[in-house]
Amino acid sequence: MTPAAVQPMYGVTVLTTSAITVSPTSTTTYNVTVSDANGCQASTSVTVTVNPLPIPAITGNTVICTGSSTRLYASGGVTYLWSTGATSYWIDVTPNISTTYNVTVSDANGCQASASVTVTVNPLPTPAIAGNTVICNGGSTTLTASGGTTYAWSNGATTSAITVSPASTTTYNVTVSDANGCQASASVTVTVNPLPTPAITGNTVICNGGSTTVTASGGTTYVWSNGATTSAITVSPTSTITYNVTVTDANGCQASTSVTVTVNPLPTPAISGNTVICSGASTTLTASGGTTYVWSNGASTSAITVSPTSTTTYILTVSDANGCQASTSVTVTVNPLPTPAIAGNTVICNGGSTTLDSQRWYNLCME
Repeated sequence: MTPAAVQPMYGVTVLTTSAITVSPTSTTTYNVTVSDANGCQASTSVTVTVNPLPIPAITGNTVICTGSSTRLYASGGVTYLWSTGATSYWIDVTPNISTTYNVTVSDANGCQASASVTVTVNPLPTPAIAGNTVICNGGSTTLTASGGTTYAWSNGATTSAITVSPASTTTYNVTVSDANGCQASASVTVTVNPLPTPAITGNTVICNGGSTTVTASGGTTYVWSNGATTSAITVSPTSTITYNVTVTDANGCQASTSVTVTVNPLPTPAISGNTVICSGASTTLTASGGTTYVWSNGASTSAITVSPTSTTTYILTVSDANGCQASTSVTVTVNPLPTPAIAGNTVICNGGSTTLDSQRWYNLCME
């Protein structure tokens, strides 16, 4: 029915239709006066009670990190309907991006109201570890983490950089936290290469004036204390000396070793004996200063008896207990025999005398 004209009466709006639609903001009483065909009237009234809407609220952690979940709790009613379709008063959500969740709350009177909350999803930090990850046994390396504001290492350290000296290949983990409290982890393996095992071979005992070749092994490059960079060096020290070598292998790892070259002094040979003889005579030459002797005439005794027919040089090689050798020589001068003659008067008278003189010749060559 179309409403009749509305007339204000004493501040009251009057409608003349049989049905009215009202939206009171508070509990209100409505009166109606009914007239019949005979013009008779009667009145009645109805009170429209206005129940307050529920006041919904959503609690819970609304800031999470990627991959995490949060539980949202709704309150203020008796039944709940979430935008996810859930009808419990709480929901667990794991959004990948920031998401708004709505809930419609109904109270005991059937009144409804809605609320919403936005769950902000912060990205995880991107941790990184820099530093040398290959070291030699006994060495150290500094590992530096980045990508966050705080750091927790698997070895208990809480600094961004750690210096480690593992004895064997080891994996280090770091958990990085950013300003939002989001965490992510990274790991790095520090490989520990063994040190090379250097060795030196060669004769380490020589005689003064001699040389020896010492050869290093166990690596790919070599540096000697005398500056040489070859694996083998030939040295001629004048006194006992120690040579060091640093060996580097294919991994760049280094180790050192040393060898002492002992320098024994040479023996001091000497020859004694008569070195001037007369032709046809002999002399004994005696060597000293060693343990074994070799003469240039092939003899190998310390003393030799020789009868040279002409002036001759004899060379002696002497060896001592260390095997060191030295030589000396002696010249045996052979003087020729004299041609004897007797001077003096060889004709005398009976009862006379003469002097015969041969002494000056005898003194020219005597053994």
